[in-house]
Amino acid sequence: SSVARAVSGRMQSSRLQEEREEIHFVVTATSRAIRPGEVDGKDYHFVTKEAFLTMIEREELLEYALVYGEYKGIPKQQIRDYMAKGHDIVLRVDIQGAATLREILGESAIFIFLVAESEEALVKRLIQRKTETTDMLLVRIATAREEVRRMKYFDYVVVNAEGKLEDAVKQVESIIDAEKAKVQKRNVKI
Repeated sequence: SSVARAVSGRMQSSRLQEEREEIHFVVTATSRAIRPGEVDGKDYHFVTKEAFLTMIEREELLEYALVYGEYKGIPKQQIRDYMAKGHDIVLRVDIQGAATLREILGESAIFIFLVAESEEALVKRLIQRKTETTDMLLVRIATAREEVRRMKYFDYVVVNAEGKLEDAVKQVESIIDAEKAKVQKRNVKI
């Protein structure tokens, strides 16, 4: 049976998908503007705020939130479609999304917290992305500090160290394998 996994933090999903073709990373819907280099339908489903509010009204989202002034949410139908094909589902969410999903999914999903090896490394990565203003950078650093304090609410923690992506991918794969080998399987209904 398919298992939904909520992953908080950043990791290149393409590397994990290369290793596990049966994994589907849910593409989040967002009302924010597309950034250079992003692809609609791959990085996010980019929609207008009006369209997003319609999705909320029609209860088409598993969860949603207002993040940094823009809406983000997880489309239910995408999850259903891929679970029907036998795929395992990975949801990339922030700490707020993970808390909401824990309330909705309870123990039927596993929660993996991805964390940089240090705050210094996180700051360096954010600066290198060149997508944040100075004020937004400070907000993200403060948010990251708060997220680390809430790590205890997750089932697993994986350190995603700079230059060691393979180690993080292997650890996530090990968690997936261990969960699939459990006697008492998790079963998700969405």
